[in-house]
Amino acid sequence: MSDRHFLQEIEENVFILYGEKPSSHVYIIKGEYKNVLIDTGTRSNFNRIVMALTQIGLKVSDIHMVICTHEHYDHVGGIGFFYETAVIAADRFAATKIELQDEYVIHAIVHGEEAIQSRVNIWLTDQNIFDFGNYKLRVFSTPGHTSGCICLYELNQRFLFSGDTVFADGVISKISQSGSYGDYINSLERLSTLQIRRIFPGHGKICDYPQETLKQSIANARLHLQEYNASLLEKRDKECEKS
Repeated sequence: MSDRHFLQEIEENVFILYGEKPSSHVYIIKGEYKNVLIDTGTRSNFNRIVMALTQIGLKVSDIHMVICTHEHYDHVGGIGFFYETAVIAADRFAATKIELQDEYVIHAIVHGEEAIQSRVNIWLTDQNIFDFGNYKLRVFSTPGHTSGCICLYELNQRFLFSGDTVFADGVISKISQSGSYGDYINSLERLSTLQIRRIFPGHGKICDYPQETLKQSIANARLHLQEYNASLLEKRDKECEKS
């Protein structure tokens, strides 16, 4: 990725560090009270975070909080680098998996990363609010991709950090271990009730058409679930014919 696309200010004092596969994007908020990272990407992404922070006049020790959108290694692989100086926050269902190094869900080792060795200081629940002065984020529990997914909604400027719950153009998330399509569809429908101006996802491009995107995501997820159920019924019927 060229230097021109390495780091971008997407709102005033809100920056995106574009992820290099397999890493997720990382978002940096320079707050009036505290500085925040949303996700860290993979462990190997840490050096890129250091360079990005340097470009905006910050050091690693200037990050006061790291908020994890869910427990997959490509989003939380670097939290150990911040544990000594920052508070680590994650959904309560993500926190248990991170602290127990639950590789059934995290998938770090199978992708060549080190096991994530860190603790989560704040176990988040739905509707928690973080006030950073210039921005105020509300936590929305959005299980589906995994059980520990959250989105973060800025209450005044109305943008959403969506992790792996919402992507641009109605692309739907993979349902991983601990996730479910039922929860995923419900989470998308809850988000569709918000007045969202922009969506900042964990991967891919920024979404400037939130309502259309959420509507299409819900339709795609429902269709995928229907097709999956139909395939199971067809398989069952074929097995019955053989017996």
